[in-house]
Amino acid sequence: MLRQRKDLSERYYMLLGIHPFKFFIMLKYLSLFILLFPLSATGQTTATPQKDIVDIIKSISIKGRSLKTVSGLAKPRKVEVTVVPALGFGLSTGLAAVVSTNSAFCLGDTSKTNLSNVALNANYTQLHQINIPIAANIWTKNNRFNILTDWRFMLYPLETYGLGTKTTSEDGVTMNFNYIRLYQSVLKNLGANWYAGVGYQLDYYYNTTIESYTDTRVSDAINYGFNAKSISSGLSLNGLFDNRKNPLNPNGGEQYANVVYRYNSTDLGSDNNWQSLLLDFRKYIKLGDNRHILAFWSYNHLTLLGNPPYQVLPSTGWDTYNNVGRGYVRSRFRGKNMIYLESEYRFPLTKNGLLSGVAFVNGESFSEPTSNQFEAARIGYGTGLRIKINKRSNTNIAIDYGFGADGSRGFFIHLGEVF
Repeated sequence: MLRQRKDLSERYYMLLGIHPFKFFIMLKYLSLFILLFPLSATGQTTATPQKDIVDIIKSISIKGRSLKTVSGLAKPRKVEVTVVPALGFGLSTGLAAVVSTNSAFCLGDTSKTNLSNVALNANYTQLHQINIPIAANIWTKNNRFNILTDWRFMLYPLETYGLGTKTTSEDGVTMNFNYIRLYQSVLKNLGANWYAGVGYQLDYYYNTTIESYTDTRVSDAINYGFNAKSISSGLSLNGLFDNRKNPLNPNGGEQYANVVYRYNSTDLGSDNNWQSLLLDFRKYIKLGDNRHILAFWSYNHLTLLGNPPYQVLPSTGWDTYNNVGRGYVRSRFRGKNMIYLESEYRFPLTKNGLLSGVAFVNGESFSEPTSNQFEAARIGYGTGLRIKINKRSNTNIAIDYGFGADGSRGFFIHLGEVF
């Protein structure tokens, strides 16, 4: 079974021979400079009527009807629901039956209240994986409160490759696990676009096994202190700056900064005591108008104290929306500390907004298990197509093809922008 799963992934590998640690560090500091200092360009917005897939379907038999707009976007109904049943493919899943839904709505005056959204992306895969994640970003009237939800249930076989950024695809072995995640936080507006609040985070892994492994780096899971069952239960302190009106598709000139301190304690039911810090920064720069955007994302997850369970350590593709590390299979890299940077250029392909494209590059580095230092980096890059699925909520289907080092490449599909 293990060999079968490895063969499935290796069919899509092509050796690229990239080892760009110095380039990654330069890119990191350049992009942090851009994230921290204001930069924007002005331009005229298009007056061309916007279209989505529904308009195209209607136009086949019925002449479409234009909609009034508010702030350049189509006026939303009370709830805009987008449902996309599909067959998908992923490096870590093989073929998958997927049902992606996204509900967008506004709980107040659209000029004073951000768009809220609830996303569900349930799937069953060729490797007998079940994944039911629910992610929500709720804004109450006049943005008084921001309610954040990340719930998941998973029955999953998934390859793990050990600790650090120097592991190779040959180090992978299959870890089987059941997983329940319950992350919930509530933040209160402090004025303007600043928020602060508290939350609770639970990671519960059970029935975890590792299929036959050899004495390679993947034994890091055993050496680190792998357990068949682990509970991480802790409180969080959250600080947020967010001036994005629509997190599904941010406009140029907007910014996002999220800081989460997590305190896990045996008094709260955790197996052991440990603390972590998450730093998530995003910036969107207009290049002429909002049809051309240069976006930056810095995602850093650090262990401050103690030893989180192996399964909970920062890892590729384990952010809220599973988007970190396009170009690599989920869980490809793992470590006690993670730094990540991504840049994306977004541009139109049609004037009516139906089709657009992106080009992206990212870099990730994880602390090595022995030195606990960042000694290497891995670069991912690629391009993608955006198809407008709902013009009222400005929601796109994101279809990307990414490349990574050590022969990694494949499709990555998401409902809404990647960040």
